[in-house]
Amino acid sequence: MATADTIAQKLTAGLNPQEIEVRDVSDKHAGHAGWREGGGTHFEVTIKAAAFAGKSRLQRHRMVNAVLADDLANSIHALEMHLSD
Repeated sequence: MATADTIAQKLTAGLNPQEIEVRDVSDKHAGHAGWREGGGTHFEVTIKAAAFAGKSRLQRHRMVNAVLADDLANSIHALEMHLSD
């Protein structure tokens, strides 16, 4: 399973979003720190979830980081987030 699919699966299970999109943007970072041949290092996520209602931007980011903690510690180098309720 591609890393983007794994990310989407974990975020769907953890946040029950109404909308989710995960894009591997590793190709835009070729040669940068954390980049690996074949991609799977830099991602952009857009999530709309009721779980974010009433939460600050920082709280929303922490929620996503908690769901992806193992991946962020091991395989994901960068994660750009666009989060709304």
